[in-house]
Amino acid sequence: MSNKPKIFSFFAGSGFLDLGFELNGFDIVYVNEIYSPFMQAYRYSREYLKIPTSKYGYHEKDVTNLIEGEEALNLCYLIQDARKDASIIGFIGGPPCPDFSIGGKNRGKEGDNGKLSACYIELICQQKPDFFLFENVKGLWKTKKHRAFFEELKTKIIQSGYVLIERLINAIEYGVPQDRERIILIGFRTSLLKELGIKINSNIGILPESYFPWNKYIIHPNNKVFSLPWPTTNLFEENSLLPHPDSISLPLTVEYWFKENDVLNHPNAEHHFQPKAGIKKFASVDEGDVSKKSFKRLHRWRYSPTACYGNNEVHLHPYKIRRLSVAEALAIQSLPKNFILPANISLTNMFKTVGNGVPYLAAKAIAKTMLDFLETREWDDELPVNQQLELPLIFR
Repeated sequence: MSNKPKIFSFFAGSGFLDLGFELNGFDIVYVNEIYSPFMQAYRYSREYLKIPTSKYGYHEKDVTNLIEGEEALNLCYLIQDARKDASIIGFIGGPPCPDFSIGGKNRGKEGDNGKLSACYIELICQQKPDFFLFENVKGLWKTKKHRAFFEELKTKIIQSGYVLIERLINAIEYGVPQDRERIILIGFRTSLLKELGIKINSNIGILPESYFPWNKYIIHPNNKVFSLPWPTTNLFEENSLLPHPDSISLPLTVEYWFKENDVLNHPNAEHHFQPKAGIKKFASVDEGDVSKKSFKRLHRWRYSPTACYGNNEVHLHPYKIRRLSVAEALAIQSLPKNFILPANISLTNMFKTVGNGVPYLAAKAIAKTMLDFLETREWDDELPVNQQLELPLIFR
């Protein structure tokens, strides 16, 4: 591919998903994030990493304002300009998800955040990038009432000329020390697929799994990683020493990543909430006890539960009487050790943006998978054409 595919990023947060793409073969040329502290963190982290600024800038705009009027026209002009060197154009984004989260607001498509998913799909249908990525919580995919809405979105975008493929991924599959499931929906314009040499019949719907190399960068398949004899709980003892079991996968453990990212010397090491009261309660939770709704103590020799630091969910350090630091949370999200959040945003916003982000190693694997697909020029066309692209259930 002569030119890097150009990415327009929406709901960018502090840019964990974007980082996976921009360090692995894509060019982030446009960044949209409505919340100013997150955009500040996005730009600060890139300056520290010495990543060039986005060609078309950073836009603190509500996505709903991009689907009509002057803002929609301006976005269209930028996309046209990006196409001048024959580059492939992609949209990536994970609309805010509390309305679909089992542990969140659960308001679905009627919630303020739920409506943003529909806006993102409308934006794609209007601007017609060559491909797009949509990321969200598993509740959108697994919960019956939310799944119906998800199918509505897919119907709309298929009718706009896209072929889709989806997968419920777990970040741990890609080496992230965290049990975190997310739905990934990817779409390609039919015209792009024809350019890639994929035969398409008139019934456009779903890209066969065999065409998309989902498994290429999976290094810890679910069925294997969760069958390992992970430690359960140990009595909490401050600053205790505990040798790691030989039978586990060490690179998937919290402690491995704490050491890998040198969290005690990280610029965000001292950014953690100081308990006003309840230290005794902190000390009463066993190491590895994540069964409670609020106070969960991580086990040093196990992976973390989903990094979620809001809604009164408190994650405690394995062997210290305190909550996790921002540096430790970034490590659990598999960020590079030189990824730093600015000290002048609030602790609440620090933890919120970390918890909202796509783990870096998962983002990296997805980006590499997509790039491999886009760069493939030889396809197995032995299947009859009418079987190569199957219709989704909604069209059968």
